[in-house]
Amino acid sequence: MSTERPSPESVAAERMAVVERLCALPFPARAGQYWAPEGWGGPGFHLLVLQESRDFWDGRGPEVVEPAEQEIEDAEQALAALLTARWGAPEAVDLWSYVEAADSAPLPEPLEFLGMLSGRALVWRLPGAARWVGLSVGQSDPEFPIQLLLAVGEVSALRCGGCSSTR
Repeated sequence: MSTERPSPESVAAERMAVVERLCALPFPARAGQYWAPEGWGGPGFHLLVLQESRDFWDGRGPEVVEPAEQEIEDAEQALAALLTARWGAPEAVDLWSYVEAADSAPLPEPLEFLGMLSGRALVWRLPGAARWVGLSVGQSDPEFPIQLLLAVGEVSALRCGGCSSTR
């Protein structure tokens, strides 16, 4: 029995099947519907925690945090490479510009959730579909795990006058 961990690339290949399933899955009719222990959705979106680090309640020294950050970033880069090969270069979406532009109005999901955890997302618009796929790395509090998040949403959620993205 091997104790080696699978490479980020092999894990990313397995996660492509998850991405494809979410892209085809109908959106739930009500907010907060759970369809897996690590996934949930509502009208116009699905969210899934693909991977998370350990928590940092026992300390946040660089010897603990930096390897955790690197592991999550490696996982994000490996999956992003497969998504880019499939759908082309992603848009780098500034999530905070959505939060700021929303002012007091509610932000559509999954952008509101992602914007609470991260400042950016990589977004691929699906050809011939009114959906997008996004990857984001975020953390809700310094003691909590760092998470690699997968989002699928309606393209209409990305329409924002004062928001920024680059292609």
